Amino acid sequence: MDSSRELGEGRIVPLIARFALPSIVGMVVSALYNIVDRIFIGRGVGTLALAGVTVAFGFQLIQIAFAVLIGVGASALISISLGEGNKEKAERVLGNGFALNMIISCVMAVLGIAFLDPMLRLFGASDEVLPYARSFTLVVLLGAPLGTISMGLNGFIRSEGNPKVAMVTQLIGPILNIVLCPFFIFVLKLGIVGSALANVISQAVGSAWVLRYYLSGRSVLKIRASNLLPRRGISLSIMALGSSIALSDLAAAAMNGIMNNQLVRYGGDDAVTAMGIVFAISNLVFLTLLGVNMGAQPIIGYNIGARLYGRVRKVELVIIGAATAFATLCFAAIQLFPRALVSLFAGPSSGIEELGVYAMRHYFMLLPLLGLQVLGSGYFQAAGKPLKSLFLGLSRQFIILVPMLFILPGFFGLDGVWIAQPVSDAIACILTAVLLGRELRSLGRMEREGRPS
Repeated sequence: MDSSRELGEGRIVPLIARFALPSIVGMVVSALYNIVDRIFIGRGVGTLALAGVTVAFGFQLIQIAFAVLIGVGASALISISLGEGNKEKAERVLGNGFALNMIISCVMAVLGIAFLDPMLRLFGASDEVLPYARSFTLVVLLGAPLGTISMGLNGFIRSEGNPKVAMVTQLIGPILNIVLCPFFIFVLKLGIVGSALANVISQAVGSAWVLRYYLSGRSVLKIRASNLLPRRGISLSIMALGSSIALSDLAAAAMNGIMNNQLVRYGGDDAVTAMGIVFAISNLVFLTLLGVNMGAQPIIGYNIGARLYGRVRKVELVIIGAATAFATLCFAAIQLFPRALVSLFAGPSSGIEELGVYAMRHYFMLLPLLGLQVLGSGYFQAAGKPLKSLFLGLSRQFIILVPMLFILPGFFGLDGVWIAQPVSDAIACILTAVLLGRELRSLGRMEREGRPS
């Protein structure tokens, strides 16, 4: 069976497994890279360096946001175009997406370097943390265009029905990074700059692999020179479909800065370091769920394009159930073994172990709700309904969370910062359940009536 046709005809559960597992593996390895990277920094450079990476993460979120804006938006449009049987349009989207990725990443790198110190201050860097954050971020920004190629084009590979190739693409960079990071830090004694260099080199190798796939003739869709000039209609459609997750990442960057500043205000640099550990674990859970979402995206997009609404409904229910079960297992592990997790990054002599355990238990209080929120928001993006996806994505990471970061610490001090996320999760989950429930009922009606969405 043709790989694209299988999206509309294959058995749903095995199909989800075939598409989601490779993307999950890739995302988990990426998350593990972040964890291992922070372990090496915390153990090999120090807790102030770990705080520096936590501050620099805001810059990285902005970089990711613009890569996702094009990568996810173009991937969704490619899936829908293939579902409609329009391969020529899918190739136009591919070419436009590649060109936009390169243009935006280069502009981002130039602006980031020009305003580096003020931005790091905005993200919560204290005088002690700033040198570490500056050294790390400068190297990462210089390599930003290389990383954008890998992040952007990887989703295109998955959308054309080749999840295994996409998985290999996701694995190359993080695995290489895990090897290079300790070598640069412990052997070459390059400190936090070594971690950043490992990041950039790994992204460059991953990007080379992606380009090799498209230029070797193995891909279903081709990058053609005639499609590289951005077209207004396609570019706007790509940005509209990718805007929900991209703005969520930008909101997360803003939230990161606000949270870091609140942490410094109520708990000092140690609180920022503790949150860096919490973010590393949170990233593992979130990226795994995002992997499920990415794997399901081409299935949902294709079947909506083909008007197979019953399949769309079943896919969404299956992935939400699986995501919720996974989030619940992670919740249990975190609540039972927080000290073991924190001790990976910093031992008792660091002085932050107790604070890290306390932060982790409070921050993850309502983690089981995350599966519904992430997969529910992702459905609307895959279905070509960016406004709803945008609202749901922003509700958890910005619209609700930011006010909580200002209100709760006023009553509970540092505890208010730790619990702001679970309070936001609860409210966002209710909103997602309401909107997704209406959508699934609408799909059921359209299936019975046999009419388009």
